[in-house]
Amino acid sequence: MNETSLSFSLALAVISAAATSFSSYSSNHLAENKAKIVEAKENNVTAIFAMGCFWCAEADFEKVKGVIKVESGYIGGNVNNPSYEQVSAGGSGHYEAVLVTYDPKVTNYANLLKIFWRNIDPFDANGQFCDKGHSYKSAIFTSVKYEKTIATLSKENLKKTFNKNIETKILPKSTFYKAEEYHQDYYKKNPISYKYYRKSCGRDARLKEIWGK
Repeated sequence: MNETSLSFSLALAVISAAATSFSSYSSNHLAENKAKIVEAKENNVTAIFAMGCFWCAEADFEKVKGVIKVESGYIGGNVNNPSYEQVSAGGSGHYEAVLVTYDPKVTNYANLLKIFWRNIDPFDANGQFCDKGHSYKSAIFTSVKYEKTIATLSKENLKKTFNKNIETKILPKSTFYKAEEYHQDYYKKNPISYKYYRKSCGRDARLKEIWGK
């Protein structure tokens, strides 16, 4: 791990601790949120991230302990239930994204953010790796205040660590449309073509360049 990556990891550790503290404070002192917090602790919850090609994002998150399932889909556009062709053509306004269902007793949102950042190029304003265009841009979609707070803190820390603009957007969650079935678990169904795509796209080479992994 290089020095820059280590600095950001330490910053994320602080954010994770702050997130835990925030949750504890809310549970004890904000009565109006008590039911929601109890529910979040007892049930699986979801998070949505856009990381370029959703095949790769799905593979990255399914390795994480505490993640129950990952679904590929589309979010943020102006067409109901869009097709892959509509999204990739660029006219629907959607992002390729993944819906991550996780057990909050095993992992937490701050940890998922760490996985997210370490598997994207946060400096690319035009897409991700070899895939360019709006649908391949990176973004974090938040549904509750604490997600937005933690995501914003992590983005600010990343900017300070690298001293560069972070092009990843933090957006409010909207309707998530599940992608066609052949996109789900693509890396498992088509391991050879997936590995060829990932390597030829330069994804891992660029990630190593940024994060030293």
